[in-house]
Amino acid sequence: MKISAVVITYNEERNIAAALESLAGIASEIVVVDSLSADRTVKIAREYTDRVVERAWTNYADQKNFANGLAVYPWILSLDADERLSPALRAEILALLPEDPDGDAFSMPRRVYYLGKWIRHSGWYPDRKIRLFRKDRARWEGEFVHEKLAVAGEVRRLRGDIHHLTYRSIAEHLARINQFSDLGAQKLYAAKKKCRWHHLVVLPATRFLKSYLLKGGLLDGFAGLVISVFNGYAIFVRYAKLREIWKKGERIEPFPN
Repeated sequence: MKISAVVITYNEERNIAAALESLAGIASEIVVVDSLSADRTVKIAREYTDRVVERAWTNYADQKNFANGLAVYPWILSLDADERLSPALRAEILALLPEDPDGDAFSMPRRVYYLGKWIRHSGWYPDRKIRLFRKDRARWEGEFVHEKLAVAGEVRRLRGDIHHLTYRSIAEHLARINQFSDLGAQKLYAAKKKCRWHHLVVLPATRFLKSYLLKGGLLDGFAGLVISVFNGYAIFVRYAKLREIWKKGERIEPFPN
């Protein structure tokens, strides 16, 4: 079993070294596709692999599919720059290497480190992701945000975690919500969806309660409360921006361009 590790990057100088180090001994090659970073991401990545390609950003799915197309080997391990393979997951993957395994893809749980602790509830765990797959049996889909891997075949499960070193602060979390809500609103608008009152009132409240009570956010302490509130807020701001997009076509703006 030969594995090509594939990572897409943009301004990830804080993360990329640790991500690539976690792939040592598992990947027969590492492919990095960088979206014209303005920091030292490319320089650092080239210390670990000579397969670094710079390419202007399109969208998540297209960028990952392009990177997969550069892979030499039949199995791909897709990792984000702010993720690491845990020791347990490394051991499981290493156990697969001696022969070609059954199945066409493998999913694994992802555990997030947030506000000083590993999150075990709140709807953020186990958050299974398919990240190890046969190159010819899978393709990323989605034009805006939250790309999804479509697999033609059997998906088996691994138990070890991907470690996700996500937002370093509440401010970073809010900035990401702002970015993703823009993309989410554009996706809804492209599908001709409209914002209704329940999207702004009922849906955010329901999402908070689901995360905090049903998904056990209260067991994650302060971090769980923040996550649950922000889960509801993310829904609210996405639909508020959707309403804004529709309204812009219906009024004359007094502000200069």
